[in-house]
Amino acid sequence: MTLTSDLRSRILNSVADGFEDQIAFTQKLVQMPSLRGREHPIQDLLFRELRARGYAMDRFAMDRAAIEAHPGGSKFSDQHSDAPIVVGIHRPRDETGRSLILQSHLDVVPEGLHDMWRDVPFSGKIEGDWMYGRGAGDMKAGAAANLFALDALRRIGLQPAATVYVQSVVEEESTGNGALQTFLQGYTADAVLIPEPEEEMLVRANTGVLWFQVQMRGVPVHVREMGKGANAIDAAYRAISALREIEADWNAAKGAHPHFEAEDHPINLNIGKIEGGDWASSVPSWCNIDCRLSLYPGQTAEDAAREVTDRIARFSQQDGFLSNNPPRIVFNGFYAEGYVLEPGSDAEAVLGRAHEMAIGAPLKSFMTAGYLDTRVYALYNNIPALCYGPISRNIHGIDECVSLASVKRITQAMALFIAEWCGVEAVKD
Repeated sequence: MTLTSDLRSRILNSVADGFEDQIAFTQKLVQMPSLRGREHPIQDLLFRELRARGYAMDRFAMDRAAIEAHPGGSKFSDQHSDAPIVVGIHRPRDETGRSLILQSHLDVVPEGLHDMWRDVPFSGKIEGDWMYGRGAGDMKAGAAANLFALDALRRIGLQPAATVYVQSVVEEESTGNGALQTFLQGYTADAVLIPEPEEEMLVRANTGVLWFQVQMRGVPVHVREMGKGANAIDAAYRAISALREIEADWNAAKGAHPHFEAEDHPINLNIGKIEGGDWASSVPSWCNIDCRLSLYPGQTAEDAAREVTDRIARFSQQDGFLSNNPPRIVFNGFYAEGYVLEPGSDAEAVLGRAHEMAIGAPLKSFMTAGYLDTRVYALYNNIPALCYGPISRNIHGIDECVSLASVKRITQAMALFIAEWCGVEAVKD
């Protein structure tokens, strides 16, 4: 449907009228430390909020066997969350519009050293235009926007004239299996919108991601005899050098990958964690390094994992110690392919109009070199997968924060998008 200028104004004003409540709800989300494995309370809160709004509710667990059998499934580990997936379902009186998934994740990454933060990491404190706290940008502001964009329509007596699924998932920061479980559960729609913190732009392409641990074993001796032993930590540094060669080779191939050719460094290897040894005066017998490596769309996780394994094996054969003590590689999280959002869909056109009405400038798109749950909907649901959200700072870093003015604009654009994409009808009595 085409939105009249009067309806557009009413929707924009309605978002503004409810924005104070939206800020308070976002603060409540930020103040809940929903780290991996600890998302049960926040998922329960979302369940209650959706149910109180009158949505039909579904809540279900991950099906490990089904996920592991699917080519898009990432690897389970002892740290995998068992928190449920929550879905609120709006069903219209008459299904005259196009259906929609509004998705968000509520798991957050660890906050790091507290003494580096300007305030406690889960404060939700507001200073000027910025709300601070781990997860404020990534992506609790977006999770709240999903609810409040729909609330804005209801405030003016309207609701979507199509089915809308509001999905709240976990494991986005470590496997993406939560989003995959919604697909395996049977949920699909004509499009999906995920308001990740994307600087008021649309993601055109994003990388896939591998998580893996390289496990080194050494020969422990007293340091007075260290020449007779083998230092596992020293060996880990040599293995990291081999991994850096993979990173360099894949970056050198960026010209063959549309949307990535102009990026300085689209493929990133992160040595995210290293631990090893037991005693300062003992040559360490073990060292584990936890790595995150990105891959291009179209490159399967299986192929990428095979190349990592093969390259480390070849390197080890040329190393005096590692040739007899090869490292073990364990894939323990993300095992996910990237995607490209092809231009030209009706969903993108509708979002472009909504964005311009709310923000006053044409919608831009860009490539982001990180994981996004939109890969599930693009690759497996085969629907237009729109990732578009507010301006933020320092996500995954210290003093993470989100711009409240931007959140308001994005929520207005989302409400306009929902109204045009789904159509609207009078709220049910």
